[in-house]
Amino acid sequence: MPAKNHPADQGATPTKSEQTRALILETAMRLFQERGYDKTTMRAIAKEAGVSVGNAYYYFEGKEHLIQGFYDRIAAEHREAVRSVLERESDLERRLAGVLQAWLDIATPYHEFAVQFFKNAADPDSPLSPFSPESEHARLEAIGVHKEVLAGAKTKVPEDLRDALPELMWLAQMGLVLYWIFDRTEGRERSYRLARRGARLTARGVALARFRVLRPLVHEVHELFTDFLPGMTKMLPNPGNSRRVE
Repeated sequence: MPAKNHPADQGATPTKSEQTRALILETAMRLFQERGYDKTTMRAIAKEAGVSVGNAYYYFEGKEHLIQGFYDRIAAEHREAVRSVLERESDLERRLAGVLQAWLDIATPYHEFAVQFFKNAADPDSPLSPFSPESEHARLEAIGVHKEVLAGAKTKVPEDLRDALPELMWLAQMGLVLYWIFDRTEGRERSYRLARRGARLTARGVALARFRVLRPLVHEVHELFTDFLPGMTKMLPNPGNSRRVE
């Protein structure tokens, strides 16, 4: 069961219960950064936050669910941060570049933390994986942002690609995230360059996808990921129902 959501994420005035939940999450993030994910226990988090161990487990069933809380927070902050970009820009490349750079801006304070827990998130059986069922909420939030990127752009997207393209764009963003984790340049400068160049390439690809001769290729790439990436088959169409070229 995922971590309990709370109305504070949607802008409501936080209750005492919601404040306690936020305190536990903030404390966990700090301890993960200071001590490392593997060496931080729920007991230590509870003690540092000034709550009972039982209370900590009431809000989060374990360390993995604390990370899910972190994923959800990043997703919510990202959606809020891109609002001005999506309202201002209609050019697809600029919209996508703004969205990717906004994610890098938000994630900056958590870079060392991300490096520490990546080895857990990279495990396909781990609930920390971005493809896991536990990560579904944050994953769909991110895909929803890419749907907005396409919906408000001047570039017209064929009807039959409106579901596939945002998911492929999210996968490209995951590639950027992986690069960012290992990026040691000052200010993660190379990650920002990759975001801008990736946005340009994606915009060109979407424009080309308008041509009917190229649409089957997009569908085939989409189907490839559906078949082989763990966790993708639940959120994407069942590949068994589509015609494929062997």
